[in-house]
Amino acid sequence: MAEKLDLDFFENVIAYHLLTDELYLASVCEDLSPAYFKDKNVQTIVSIITEFYISRNTVPSSTEIKSYLNTPELKKAFVTLVQSFNNLDKNFNKDELYDNTETFLKQKAVYQTMMDVVDKCTSGEVDTSDILSKFEKACGITLSADLGLEFFSEVDTHIKDLTTEEKYIPSNWEWLDRKLGGGFLENGRALYLFAGQTNVGKSIFLGNIAVNVAEQGKTVVLISLEMSELMYAKRISSKVTGINIGDLQTSSELVKARVEDVAEKKKPKLIIKEFPPNAVTANQISSYLKKLINKGIQPDMVIIDYINLLNSPIGNNSYERVKHTSEQVRALSYTFECPFVTATQINRSGINENNPGVENISESIGLAATADCIMSIWQEEGDTELGVIRLGMMKNRYGQNFGTCAMAIDYSTLSLTQTQMINSTDEMDGVDRTLTSLEDL
Repeated sequence: MAEKLDLDFFENVIAYHLLTDELYLASVCEDLSPAYFKDKNVQTIVSIITEFYISRNTVPSSTEIKSYLNTPELKKAFVTLVQSFNNLDKNFNKDELYDNTETFLKQKAVYQTMMDVVDKCTSGEVDTSDILSKFEKACGITLSADLGLEFFSEVDTHIKDLTTEEKYIPSNWEWLDRKLGGGFLENGRALYLFAGQTNVGKSIFLGNIAVNVAEQGKTVVLISLEMSELMYAKRISSKVTGINIGDLQTSSELVKARVEDVAEKKKPKLIIKEFPPNAVTANQISSYLKKLINKGIQPDMVIIDYINLLNSPIGNNSYERVKHTSEQVRALSYTFECPFVTATQINRSGINENNPGVENISESIGLAATADCIMSIWQEEGDTELGVIRLGMMKNRYGQNFGTCAMAIDYSTLSLTQTQMINSTDEMDGVDRTLTSLEDL
């Protein structure tokens, strides 16, 4: 267990670096409040330093600080603080300094928020959304000593990256994997979004991806915000075993045998976790994933069904809330270094569209700007009877940003397979090019 941070001692550490390190001051200024400090001397000087930096964008010199010390009390406070620096070890590890500062700020911000809540409860002025927003902001404080990549002096770093082969997790659908350059990025830092009409099969796509990835020996965490864990398990049982979903109840022994056989041969790990809709935030998802990791379960992929049902205490309207949520979820892909896959609804203007575009996504501006790849899901007239669901590429940061394909759905097992139908834009272009070349011969 990590050693508990001595908050009282660390007050002086922070004050010292605020006075001597401009980069440190710039990193913490936004999240720092003089009220976080118990020592009145530190509190006073921190207030002077932060106010000076906010107004002039630089650390005040000793002379400039002295100009603020216009009373005997302020002068004494400054002298006392400077004298306390004599007892500090000046050889700080940068990463440790930033990590400890982050801990200090989070604890102080949470405590301050709790005090505000008590005051508001006493006065009867409780605003739940405001309280949740403050707690989320407090818990989301993040500092980093890493200032980025210096392109010209760190050329070996990015050259090495150029020659390092990217790793992917295949979806096991050839068309999608080809479009994505090999599949979902294994090391994460990407948000994949399936956008579709109501009842077109978004959950079916997500469930199929969960199974396809898990059966590669990967660990998949499927977070359901709409369907119960056991209902999802029922659907997945049908796909894994190939047994008609309506026959599962009367084939329990066969289901058990086939699931255990897959478990033994392919070593999959698929965790299904249900949360109530509109009741859990991205931060709470993060806390849940950390609990899994603490138990030795490291996700290779996280699937959320679906993103619009996550709650956000930040934002005055649905657009702002969804935008904030999507940004938070994408940030989680960085934190946990695995791809996040989710779904969203098509808005009213796209309900009757074939191959809907980004403009047809609910809360399109916020979601479209955040997601790395967006796939559209739709059905054309007669597709339900044919057992066909269409998949198109709306946006793609990692490959081709066009084309469609047809997926065959087995409604008895809710399994999706790519068909051989030539209905994709890129494939048709390929046919046209071939015919043209033949004519030229």
